[in-house]
Parts: sequence; C-alpha cells; structure tokens
Amino acid sequence: MQISAVIATAFGGPEVLSVVDLELADPQRGEVLVEVHAAGTNPIDYKVYSGYYGSDPSSLPMRLGYEAAGIVLATGGEVEGPSGPIRPGDEVIAYRVSGAYASAIIASASSIVAKPEAMTFDEASGLMLTGTTAVHALRVSTVTAGDTVLMNGAAGGVGLLAIQLAVTDGARVIATAGEAQHDLLRSLGAEPVTYGSGLLERVKVLAPEGVDAALDFVGTDEALDVSIALVEDRSRIVTIVSSPRAGELGVKAIGGGPGADPGTEIRAAARLELVRRVEQGSLRVIIEATYPLSEVQAAHRDLMGGHAHGKIVFVA
Repeated sequence: MQISAVIATAFGGPEVLSVVDLELADPQRGEVLVEVHAAGTNPIDYKVYSGYYGSDPSSLPMRLGYEAAGIVLATGGEVEGPSGPIRPGDEVIAYRVSGAYASAIIASASSIVAKPEAMTFDEASGLMLTGTTAVHALRVSTVTAGDTVLMNGAAGGVGLLAIQLAVTDGARVIATAGEAQHDLLRSLGAEPVTYGSGLLERVKVLAPEGVDAALDFVGTDEALDVSIALVEDRSRIVTIVSSPRAGELGVKAIGGGPGADPGTEIRAAARLELVRRVEQGSLRVIIEATYPLSEVQAAHRDLMGGHAHGKIVFVA
C-alpha cells in the first residue's frame, strides 16, 4: 500500500524535512500494520537528523518518529503483544517503532499495546516515550511514598507525567517552572517554584527538612547545582540530559545520550503500567499543540523552541 511519510533528506534543521509517498509492504509473520491516527514528537526526533548523534550519510534519507497511536489494519498471522492478542480493528499504541511520522506503519507485535479507551489517539500517541522515561527516572532515583523530590524542568512532557506518577505513589513533588505554568503544576499535585536566581533558597523555604531525590528534565547547570546542593545521596539524582559535567558530579544519566543508562527492561515493562494508570484515572497526557504531517517543519520549529508544556503531536 502507498503511504505518506516524513523523511529527512540531509542533516540540518527542520528545512531538511519533507513528506513523500512511499510503498509499504504487507506485514510479515510477527508484524502488525497500523493505520496511524496520531504520532508523538520528542526532542530526540530532531536530534537524530540534526547530527547530534553523528552524521553518517548512509543513514539518509531518514524516517522519523518513535511512537504512534492508531488502528490495526492487518497482522502477519496470529500475533500477540504485551497486552494480549492483536487483531484487525484494535485501537493500539505502537512504541518503540521506527518511522512513526507516517499515515501507516509496520511494527513488531512486541511494540504494540492496547490503547486505553479513556484516551484519544492524540493523547495516546504522546504517552509512551515521555512516560517510560518518567518511570525510569523515578525507579533509578528510588522515589517512594513519603519522599520529597525536586523536579527541574517539570512543565515539559516528561516532567508532567513524572509529577503525576510520583504524587499518585505518595511522594511530595517540588517542581521548577516558569510562573505561567504554576497553576498547571498545582493541578497535578506539585508545589511549583520559579527557576532562576535564588532557586536554591526558594526550595529550602519550601522544604526546610530537606530533599530526598532530584530529577533533572532540563539539563541546565542550575538544575545540577541545586540538585547537588540539596540531595545528600548523589545516587538519587538523575538527569535525562547526558553531559560531561553530570558525569563528573556523579549524577546518573538515563536515556539515549552518550554513556546514559538506556533502561531497556524498565521501559519495556513500564508500558503496561502506564496504560493501567491511565485506565485508573491517575495519569493523563497534556497536549500542547497538534499539526498535520504536511506542517512537519513548523511542528519541529515549535518542538525545538523548548517552550512546549505538554506534547506536540501529528494528527491524521
């Protein structure tokens, strides 16, 4: 079948992105054909074509996107995913996949989980990458009920889910963000504090008894400095932005960056946990903006601006 898909034809900025028509083969044994109704965007999407991870010309043209939500059109025989048998007509989330910025994708059955009925396709397409990252960060920092945890850059996609997960589990969350996002963070159960000069003192006022763990979702020197000053046990400080300075300070980096812990097993197991929490009503995905695939360059300019508070997704 013929599909529309986004490709990067060179390394660079959003100007190298275009939508093309491609031919998609039938699903083979163990594979699933999914009609994409929405695809989530993430910072790693632009990093891979920007050259951040290298610029090997043999990887071009490059398909983009790691997560999508849609409806199963066909399967390669009888297949089963983490949440059970997969059949045509099922509403599903596909993660982790390759080339999710498309009208349809072929994915391994192992990457397919049932979409919670309570979620729209838009919301579901933005659940998994940020959600599994949030779970990974909380696991590594061993945040549990009764802990006070500082979350730096908490109004981004990962932070908004991490707040909900931690609060539901009984932790107290102090969340840094610009003042415009404070009401949103309060609505999720966090205690917001404005980042910038004087942050350390403001956090100490909120938590004079101390902070047990710190999660860095922004990667600034301020986030590292304040975390180090507040958390005695550095093994309980985690960043999703790998950097030489974080390594020098003994801060654990997670994710796909150089030297970071990918947490493959934790993240795979987290998919069903995230679905369960959505179904229980304790977790929701906040959508910042939606774009059609034809506006991929504009969407990535928005994404690269770093000011989105919630998910930016492509919709069919």
